[in-house]
Amino acid sequence: MRTMTDAYMKDWTEREDIATEMVPVITKLYKQKGIVIRLFGQSLVRKNPIQLMKIHRFARLIIDKELSVRETKPYLDVVANMDLAPATIDIGKLYAKYEKTDKTQSVADFVLKELAEINVSDHEDKPEKDVVLYGFGRIGRLMARILINRSRVGTGLRLRAVVIRAGEKMDIAKRASLLRRDSVHGAFDGTIIVVEEEDAIIVNGNYVKFIASDGPDKVDYTKYGINDALIIDNTGKWSTEEGLGLHLKCPGASQVILTAPGKGDLPNVVYGINHKTLTSDNKIVTAASCTTNAIVPVLKIMHDKFNIINGHVETCHSYTNDQNLIDNYHKKDRRGRGAPLNMVITETGAAKAVAKALPDLKGKLTGNAIRVPTPNVSLAILNLTLEKETTLDEVNDYIRDMSLNSSLTDQISFVKSTEVVSSDFVGNKFTGIVDGLATIVDGNRAVLYVWYDNEYGYSRQVNRIAEYMCGLRLKTYPESY
Repeated sequence: MRTMTDAYMKDWTEREDIATEMVPVITKLYKQKGIVIRLFGQSLVRKNPIQLMKIHRFARLIIDKELSVRETKPYLDVVANMDLAPATIDIGKLYAKYEKTDKTQSVADFVLKELAEINVSDHEDKPEKDVVLYGFGRIGRLMARILINRSRVGTGLRLRAVVIRAGEKMDIAKRASLLRRDSVHGAFDGTIIVVEEEDAIIVNGNYVKFIASDGPDKVDYTKYGINDALIIDNTGKWSTEEGLGLHLKCPGASQVILTAPGKGDLPNVVYGINHKTLTSDNKIVTAASCTTNAIVPVLKIMHDKFNIINGHVETCHSYTNDQNLIDNYHKKDRRGRGAPLNMVITETGAAKAVAKALPDLKGKLTGNAIRVPTPNVSLAILNLTLEKETTLDEVNDYIRDMSLNSSLTDQISFVKSTEVVSSDFVGNKFTGIVDGLATIVDGNRAVLYVWYDNEYGYSRQVNRIAEYMCGLRLKTYPESY
């Protein structure tokens, strides 16, 4: 028995040593070449050795076998010795794709062939893009975390300023504290220095200026050295082209993203679905709602294969800041009742909003929402009538495959566990995670349960739109395996 237990410890120690060797390689690729290393969609950048090993265990849910750092390190070593342009490279998919070959060529030759398209001689460095967060609430602070975590010197999106309402106290220390500590998402991973006399904070080396304004057209960003900036409006106060267009009257502002559904003819973009319809003429874009982003990718793949005749969307949505903490007056029905104490039936525009991203489903879906007493992570229940009959296994296997081998691998995830609950999805980067064990199929009827972090998962979608609009979105290699 002692020999067996020693073998387990020896194996663990050896793998930990290999993971320790991988960490600086991954960091160097990211910081010096702009290459993001992933393993089946999960980033390995800024992870410690234990986290790397844990992410490798995740692979067993995808390729039905344990995957060790012993098996992926050779792929990383080849990548590290190549002269590549910035890209996202998935060493898990490279491994899985190679395993399907006859292995007549070496791992090195295989990787060289797979990544031949990433030619550094054809690459043109793009300068960093200034970003301003207009509003600093739940989504604003999460966007700040994401932007700062992904920032590098001289390239990518760079957070330069935060705009708050005029008349409010600057109170930089308190605002910094809200960024540093979060009751839902935990502590910020980095350092924050408060510079009260300059109304600024320095976050992981990013100098972020706080600006007070009484309107979106009242700021001269060029006074702060900000030019050609992307404004991410997190307030939700302006949702029309006219209202959001006020931002573009400011010197130094050039593009706007609204982190809420837009009204009128404004493009409501769900990244992965209709983002490629955007052109350089689209200066104002809305990122739709968190629920729309969660359900549209899943509806898209279901419609592609099974043809949705009609359906109903019911969302169990965490309470939000627009509800009352205790019973009090509210202009909307039922929302005046205490949010932490009640389930509250309310309306949602998500079902109708689906048609803006998926016109084929226009008029086919109804929807409603129940606000529930949890602070984050929501659940969408999709009750669908399909054109043809199917089976539980066919639906689950198809969704699982699409989550791994499609253009929607950043949007859709799949889980099959008897123990997962809502809090397990806090901080999940996917916009919708299908709970395979909850799926119901009866002939041509299918009921899907889709978890989503309505704060962080949605914010990642906003960031993807921002990168795409600014021409800074990295392509992933290989796309499938």
